[in-house]
Amino acid sequence: MVVLKKTNPENADFTKLVALLDKDLAIRDGEDHAFYDQFNSTSILKYALVAYFEGEPAGCGAIKPIGREAMEIKRMFVRPKFRGRAIATTILRELELWTRELGYRRCVLETGKRQPEAIALYQKNGYQTIPNYGPYQGILNSVCFEKDVSSTFKTDQHEKN
Repeated sequence: MVVLKKTNPENADFTKLVALLDKDLAIRDGEDHAFYDQFNSTSILKYALVAYFEGEPAGCGAIKPIGREAMEIKRMFVRPKFRGRAIATTILRELELWTRELGYRRCVLETGKRQPEAIALYQKNGYQTIPNYGPYQGILNSVCFEKDVSSTFKTDQHEKN
């Protein structure tokens, strides 16, 4: 069973998971890593989420305001040994709900073309490709998405912990 914990970026489990994410991204991004890394500081985050599977930190995600109507999804990661259990989808849905609870209407995000699993996750969960925004404009390796989260989720799609 997955248990979700709303927290902040200073949470020790969130910090450890982000360190694992950064190691993975350094390999995937190669020489582009320094460019992307400058936009991924946890110091700019206020809202973080940790997913626990059987008591062990399994994955994380975060949101930060971007404009007046949107939250940007950041730092999405599931440890390899926990993949294939829909934990990323569970995290994503909770971040969407949190976004709505905070009064925002949309979630936006950027991911890299070298992260096909992430692209598939977002597409499967109703995200639509949008033109690259902000610092990702003109960056060929970036893919940006958005989703309107202002409507209500069906209760059978999400179990609140």
